[in-house]
Amino acid sequence: MSLDKILSISGKPGLYQIVTQTRTGAVVESLIDKKRITVGAHSNISILSEIAIYTLAEEVPLREVLKKVKEKEGGQPTSISHKDSKDTLEEFFFEVLPDYDEDRVYPSDIKKVVQWYNLLQKNDLLDSLEESSKEDKTTSDEEE
Repeated sequence: MSLDKILSISGKPGLYQIVTQTRTGAVVESLIDKKRITVGAHSNISILSEIAIYTLAEEVPLREVLKKVKEKEGGQPTSISHKDSKDTLEEFFFEVLPDYDEDRVYPSDIKKVVQWYNLLQKNDLLDSLEESSKEDKTTSDEEE
């Protein structure tokens, strides 16, 4: 499963996986409790593959940031909780992405990244990070 099928829905906790699309939106399944809900096109939905984190030089795709967290934690759940203090979260994120833009990346964003990483890890979806980057390389190789 690639990050193209994993969503964050504004106002709803956790992450969701697309089950099927409908005429007016999609049926999604929560990665937390496996409950299915219908979301309409009016819902504020973010697809994980389209999210990026600001750094001082460029925007780094969320997939790359999650890969760095995975490398740091050895594929295990994070050593910190998304409920830890602002300082703890920022210190952790600085180790993962040393040049992140502290003015534009808020503690709430770091909390989401930590929470999302742990949800993906718990649901064995971290392997999709590797698959996605291989697909990207194949696509970029074909374009050249």
